[in-house]
Amino acid sequence: MSPSASPSPFLDACRRLPVEHVPVWFMRQAGRSLPEYRALREKHPRFSAVIEEPELAAEVTLQPVRRHGVDAAILFSDIMTPVQAIVPGVDIHPGKGPVVDEPFRTKADLDRLRPIEPEADLPYVLEAVRLVRAELPPEVALIGFAGAPFTVASYLVEGGKSNDYRHTKALMYGAPDVWAELAGRLADITLATLRAQVAAGAQAVQLFDSWAGNLSAADYARHVLPFSTRIFEGLADLDVPRIHFGVGTMHLVDQLSAAGADVIGIDWRTPMADARRIVGPDKAVQGNLDPTVLFAPVEVIEERTRAVLADAGPEPGHVFNLGWGVLPDTDADALTRVVDIVHGA
Repeated sequence: MSPSASPSPFLDACRRLPVEHVPVWFMRQAGRSLPEYRALREKHPRFSAVIEEPELAAEVTLQPVRRHGVDAAILFSDIMTPVQAIVPGVDIHPGKGPVVDEPFRTKADLDRLRPIEPEADLPYVLEAVRLVRAELPPEVALIGFAGAPFTVASYLVEGGKSNDYRHTKALMYGAPDVWAELAGRLADITLATLRAQVAAGAQAVQLFDSWAGNLSAADYARHVLPFSTRIFEGLADLDVPRIHFGVGTMHLVDQLSAAGADVIGIDWRTPMADARRIVGPDKAVQGNLDPTVLFAPVEVIEERTRAVLADAGPEPGHVFNLGWGVLPDTDADALTRVVDIVHGA
C-alpha cells in the first residue's frame, strides 16, 4: 500500500511524498543557541535534571518550534539517558558530555547492563513525549531518538569522549564475542526505548550513530551493521519514518542505508546529489548545511542554503537539516533565516 499524505510536510518528505515546501529541522535545535534555553538552564544547571523533569524537557523541546517555525520537534533528551537510567555511575557533565565512572571493558562488566523497561525506567521521557505531542499542532511532527550501539558503547568503554576510540576498538578487535554481546544488549535497549517513545506519541525516530565514521567500512560491516539492522527491523511494524545518521560517514553511506532506515542523514562532507545516487530512489535523505555557515554573513547563509536545496534536487524525499548539530554560540536568528529561506524556496 502506498503512503498517503499527512498534515506534516516532514512526515511526507520522509515517505518521499510531494510537499509544498521542503521541511526543515535542526539537530541539537532544542536549546544550545536559544537565549530562552540558557535562561532555563541557569535555573536548572544539571543537564540530566532537565531531562528527568517532563515539564522542563517538554518546554525545551517546544522552544525551537516557537522560535524558528521548524517542521519537526526532536525530544529533548540524550543518547545516554536509557543507559544512565539502569547503570549507576553514568552522568552528563557540563563541557565533558557523558562520563562513566566504571568503564565497560570485560565480559564481567556486562552484568551491569540489564534489559530496560521503559515504562518503569524512563517514565519521565515518555511523559515528556506525551506532553509535547499534546502541545504541537498537527503539521509539526515529533521525532524520538536514541543512540546506536557503537556510539553508546564507545562512551561506556572509553569512560567518556574519545579522540581515537582505542579502548573501544581494542575490545572490538581483541574480544569480538564480548563486543557482540555488549552491542547486542545495547541494540535491545535502544529498540525498546524507541518503541516506547513511539507508543507515547513520537511520529518518527532517529538513530544517532554519531561516531561510526571513525570505523573502516569493513569494521562497520562486521561489528556494527548487524546491530543497527536489528534495531531498524524491530521498528518496521510501527509504520513511522526511521532516520539513520552519523558524522564523517561518506564511506559508510551505502551501509547506513542498508541497515534499513527510511531516511539517511548526510553530513556536510558528502554532496547531497552523491548521497541520493548511493541510497537510491526508495529512501529519503536529510541534510546537510555545514553548521559553521551560520556564522557567515547573511548573503552567504542564503547562498549556501540554496546550494544544498539545489544539490538535493527537486525529487520528493529531502528533509533540510544541518550536516551536524547546532553549535552552542550560533546566532538564533541565523537559524530562523535558514527556515525562512527553505520554506520560501
